[in-house]
Order: sequence, then structure tokens, then C-alpha cells
Amino acid sequence: MKASQGMNAGAIGLGLAFAFMWSSAFTSARVIVEYAPPLASLSLRFLVSGLLGVMIARMLGQSFRLTSAQWRATVIFGICQNALYLGLNFVAMQWVEASLASIIASTMPLMVAIAGFVVFRDRLSPLALAGLALGIIGVVLIMGARIGAGVDLLGVALCFIAAAALTVATLAVRGASSGGNVMMIVGLQMLIGSVVLAVPSALFEPLEVTWSWQLLVAFAYTTLVPGLAATWVWFTLVNRIGAVKAATFHFLNPFFGVAIAAVLLGERLGVTDVVGVVVIAAGILAVQLSKQKPV
Repeated sequence: MKASQGMNAGAIGLGLAFAFMWSSAFTSARVIVEYAPPLASLSLRFLVSGLLGVMIARMLGQSFRLTSAQWRATVIFGICQNALYLGLNFVAMQWVEASLASIIASTMPLMVAIAGFVVFRDRLSPLALAGLALGIIGVVLIMGARIGAGVDLLGVALCFIAAAALTVATLAVRGASSGGNVMMIVGLQMLIGSVVLAVPSALFEPLEVTWSWQLLVAFAYTTLVPGLAATWVWFTLVNRIGAVKAATFHFLNPFFGVAIAAVLLGERLGVTDVVGVVVIAAGILAVQLSKQKPV
């Protein structure tokens, strides 16, 4: 089915909901790693989300019969997005704040634009180049202030590697999302991520859990809301307005990410952080707008 191109009130509502839910995952993850080992927690989250996703897919009449392109997308996203991107972010948030992790993760659209230019020779318009320049300036502003304040460099490095892994996945599966069985693909890629994360968790993590209501609420939330609900909203939005227009809502992720962490976790932001977030968001918006064809 061809996606509608109308950016109406319903589509805007879905886009805002997606950006909020996706950004909130960093705050709930920060809570989880305070009480439980990160990789084991994430592996369990993907196991629960994946089984629920497959069950919902079967209830919708979807099958396990995927095209070769869909299987490739499922495996690549299961490893790169779930195991590497989220796994590394979960580990990093033992040492860095949720707000900083969300800011670094939000630079993924900028990384995709740069990688697309270098690898696929995608043409970049003046607006896209301006957006990339703004994004880089914003990152430099924030990282300069954070490094001066003594941020954990290993945690920062893991966050950037995580964003790079998601960039690789995004470029590797370009055009492989068609063919139906969307919820089945979502469920299966989560199960792949669960299996991949279970191995290093079993080898390297002590299974020490401090049970609390905060852990249970954060785990349930991150499993159902950023895990399943945000994914469903994303695919619904893409079906309505197309992937390029839907991706424009990524520019809100830095705002929501730092706001949620500030409200729920009490993380403090400096003036440089606020300015950097605004600059990065403007850069992401410019890059995404440059991809849209004039109507």
C-alpha cells in the first residue's frame, strides 16, 4: 500500500508520540541499570517483547515466511540495533547520564547522512550540508563542556559506537522493509537481539539484582512502551506519510530526551547543554527536510 503524504493532525500526533516514547527509553534504562545487570536486563526485555510481538503477529494472521530481504533486515537489525545499539547504551548508562546518552543517540540521522554520502555517494544539498555543520557544532559544544566537567569517556565512546552501529543497520537494509509481516519482523528481530545479548551476559555479568518497585516499573515500561508501542507507532506513521517525512520527527529526540531525564531523574543541564541541544535539533531537522521532495 502506498503511504499517504498528508502531514495532518493525526500524523503529527503519532510523530510526537513516537518521539516521546523513543526518547523516554534512555531514562527508563538509566533506572534499570541502577538495580540490575544491563545486558541481562535488556536480553530479558527483548525476550518478552519479542514473544509478545510474534504472538500479536500471529493473531493478525502474519506468518514466519519472510522474503530474503526481510530476513536480512531482521538479522541485521536484531544484531546492530537491538544487541549493539541498545546493548552498548545500556552498558554506558552505568557511567553516563540518560540525557547525554539520548543526545548522542539522536545524532544517528546525521551519521546516516554522512555515511550515505561517503559510502553510497548520495548527493547532499546546501540545506543538508548546513544541517550537518550545525549538528557537528552542537555535539562539539556539549562534549566540550561535559569533558571539562569530567564525564566518563568510556561511557561516551560506547554511546557513539552504539549510534554508529544503528547507522550501519539503517544503511544496510535500505529498501528491505516492504513485503508485509511487519509485526512478525519486529518480534523476530527482538528475539535475535535477546539471544545475542544473552551470551556476553552469561559470560561476563554477575547476576546481581536489587529488587525494587522502581526496577519493576522501569522494566515493564521499557518493554511495552519504547519496545512494542513505539515500534508500532513508527510503522503506522511511516505507512501514513512515508519514511522520509516520518524521520523528520527525530529532531525532537534531543529535546524530549533531556527533558524527561531532567524531570524524572533530576539530571541538571547547563546553558551549553541547552544551546547544544537546540543546535543539534536544528541540524537534524535541516538534514531531514533536505530529503523531502517538493510537492
